[in-house]
Amino acid sequence: MLAAETLDRTFHALADPTRRAMVQRLARGPASVSELAKPLSISLPAVVQHLQVLEASGVVRTEKIGRVRTCHIEAKALSAAERWITERRALWERRLDRLGAYLDETSDEDEKREMK
Repeated sequence: MLAAETLDRTFHALADPTRRAMVQRLARGPASVSELAKPLSISLPAVVQHLQVLEASGVVRTEKIGRVRTCHIEAKALSAAERWITERRALWERRLDRLGAYLDETSDEDEKREMK
């Protein structure tokens, strides 16, 4: 899968508040599907559908042992999204720093003109 496709799937998976809540819970450690479903006000089949989206994106992986399906977070997928966001943040911070410097310069020039 291409990097852009991976990011698209990751951001799509994280766009839903229910899936973000599931990821937040999994950040504390592995959990069964029923443990993930407990605090949510949706049906178990809906929880499974959300998990399928998270699995398809690579954000979560599940394993079935006996009758219990346990979910784990995949930090690698989240790291790629974090890196993408960090790169954009750095770009915008540099642009805002340049804008701030420009505004400081023009403000200083205005003050000098007013003093004359």
